[in-house]
Amino acid sequence: MSSAANPPAPDPALVLASTSPRRRELLARIGITPARIAAPDIDETPGKGELPRDYVARLAEAKALAVERAPHEVVLAGDTTVAVGRRILEKPADEADLRRMLGLLSGRRHHVWSGICVVGADARPRVRVADTVVAFKVLSAADIDWYVASGEGMGKAGGYAIQGRAETFVRFLSGSHSNVVGLPLFETRALLTSAGIALG
Repeated sequence: MSSAANPPAPDPALVLASTSPRRRELLARIGITPARIAAPDIDETPGKGELPRDYVARLAEAKALAVERAPHEVVLAGDTTVAVGRRILEKPADEADLRRMLGLLSGRRHHVWSGICVVGADARPRVRVADTVVAFKVLSAADIDWYVASGEGMGKAGGYAIQGRAETFVRFLSGSHSNVVGLPLFETRALLTSAGIALG
């Protein structure tokens, strides 16, 4: 039988189920450029009493499964949240909400949880979860005013971006820094490699 009758299967192509520029930048650090970007539309409301770890794992899987995938495509989805104890801090609704979150984070440790899900040729979702512990210094009213005025915290889980001005608040970090930015690279690399995505 000729090779023309059985063309070789195309190499796996990565679909990033996120429009976050931070996630694209982090993937670029390990030499990966998505073949295409998809924006899954799912309800991200936490369930009643849902633990942060379970929440990010559930959302990452839901996002990955919400994206249409061709047979040769591998879908990568992630979700990151900030939690103080069992309390999930979503994106702030407005400046008042941002100030409330910064007040909760002031002078205490919190967790940054990320769920990562990859769906490959077998259509089976594979999920991993990363946890990073972060401690902020005690924030003065001037610190909070300065950060709120920067506009950085809006649209960010927990109300801050560690890759920006908020890094000056961090007195302690244990775990993956890239996780706090929005994509834990250790777990992501392992999942993508297992799905056949070649690193650049």
